[in-house]
Amino acid sequence: MSTYLIGDVHGCYVELRALLAQVQFDPARDTLWLTGDLVARGPGSLEVLRYVKSLGESVRLVLGNHDLHLLAIFAGISRNKPKDRLTHLLEAPDADELINWLRRQPLLQVDEEKKLVMGHAGITPQWDLATAKQCAREVEAVLSSDSYPLFLNAMYGDMPNNWKPELTGLARLRFSTNALTRMRYCFPNGQLDMICKEAPESAPPPLKPWFQIAGPVARDYTIVFGHWASLEGKGTPEGIIGLDTGCCWGGDLTLLHWESGRYYTQTSSRTGAMEEL
Repeated sequence: MSTYLIGDVHGCYVELRALLAQVQFDPARDTLWLTGDLVARGPGSLEVLRYVKSLGESVRLVLGNHDLHLLAIFAGISRNKPKDRLTHLLEAPDADELINWLRRQPLLQVDEEKKLVMGHAGITPQWDLATAKQCAREVEAVLSSDSYPLFLNAMYGDMPNNWKPELTGLARLRFSTNALTRMRYCFPNGQLDMICKEAPESAPPPLKPWFQIAGPVARDYTIVFGHWASLEGKGTPEGIIGLDTGCCWGGDLTLLHWESGRYYTQTSSRTGAMEEL
């Protein structure tokens, strides 16, 4: 039995299947962890969702910001933009089934035996693990409910950007969603900055990548994340692993075999300028 962790797929179905073939992935015995952003920008979002859904309990995934954007488009809240390449998925006969399956997926994965935590964007240094779990469950509960369009309509926005336990309602849900799916930089006190997308060496002070600010989760667990393709999987401290290497932009799709610590890559079949949402 092996555990395989793969960075943001972004509709790169051909590369996903080729990468899994490299390691002879067998869903009957192996477990596949996916860092989110299954869809958008690549050409095969429909095929990716169909395949990942077919894996059943052998897959452990988290939702990313592009997955949430798909849900918002499906709910009539956001516009379907040509660059997202989602029309084929949205017009598929099983679109309703696939998207309703997707909105019932988690935003956080935790394996206590492996001491492994996965969130699409990471874990804000302002949270301990109990808080991260609680906040993820709250967002998951509303996404799974019949009132999910109300939340999706209110999730866009950068405020509040500072965690307080007394946050309630849509403000609390928005903070949690931003922390789990959009975060890159923080101020030294852990407060989120939702504007800067520069490379770490170009970020204006006092901003720092979230993983450079010590948080309680990072002291006890390995944190795996995606979302930040321009890092190319580099520059994180020991115990924090970025797996998004920009396959949909012409980079690689990257897999980590947890038990051996070995990395595998599959080169993208396309080229494109780096542009992150």
